[in-house]
Amino acid sequence: MYEPEVTIITTTHNIVDAGKADDFTLLLNLMNRQTYPYVEHLIMDNASTDETTTLLKDYKNSGYIEFFSAPDNGKFDAMNKGLLRAKGKYVAFLSCDDFYHDIMGIENAVNLMEEENADFCYFPAYCVQPDNSAFLYNPSPYNVFQVMPFSRQAAIFNKESLAKIGNFDSKFRLFADYDLMIKLFLRNFKGVYFDSCIVTYKMGENSLKHPTQIQAECSHIFHQNYRNLYPINDNIIDRMVNIAEIPKALLDKLAKCFPDDEEMFYERYEQMYEYRKQNAQALREQERQQRGQ
Repeated sequence: MYEPEVTIITTTHNIVDAGKADDFTLLLNLMNRQTYPYVEHLIMDNASTDETTTLLKDYKNSGYIEFFSAPDNGKFDAMNKGLLRAKGKYVAFLSCDDFYHDIMGIENAVNLMEEENADFCYFPAYCVQPDNSAFLYNPSPYNVFQVMPFSRQAAIFNKESLAKIGNFDSKFRLFADYDLMIKLFLRNFKGVYFDSCIVTYKMGENSLKHPTQIQAECSHIFHQNYRNLYPINDNIIDRMVNIAEIPKALLDKLAKCFPDDEEMFYERYEQMYEYRKQNAQALREQERQQRGQ
């Protein structure tokens, strides 16, 4: 029976000095317990200058990983380099402090993708916040054109499908994974929902530290992906980014990406729009009150 290989790509940089060596060890130990036997774990290291390369060599010699250490231009550039080296039919991306907590997770997800001939698979995930509290992040594929539909860690992709859309656009230093997801849905690649939470990941600190850059990248991503579908201007982009409002003519075109469930697409769009609009109004009211104090 044919068993496709899966490549897990992890980027690293000075993880020992960052205090993440124990998290990385947990990731590797749990990966080593996966029931699926054909997993390649590829580490793309950004020329670490601490003891990270020594740690990686030890794990490579123990048969846990393959790794390459060279300067990169950000994590998504490193992921693209990893994709070029990946041997697997399927690929997934975990950071050094993420882990698959379900040891049958990869096996079950890959079996589903094979059965459905899917281009990508997505699933719920536990997200750990900086205060160490956690919440269950459920996928929202119908909202992909407004917000991130699921975390990068909570997905497995067919490597050839990613190549067809050019892999990650690494000019987006923080949000290239969202751009990639929009492209997958816009071009009607087949996604399948795997109804099981198999991964735990930590919320990216950069997304908290650099909200202005996130907003700027999101604006660029929307313009880049929607400009050929509808005449986009700055006001439209601003409303899409801040309150998830999409012009009706553009929305109708985007709905065609869900031909079997357009009604649900419109319903979830409206729910997200109302939620984001109310949040924006509440924030403006809070700012007015603070200015009045």
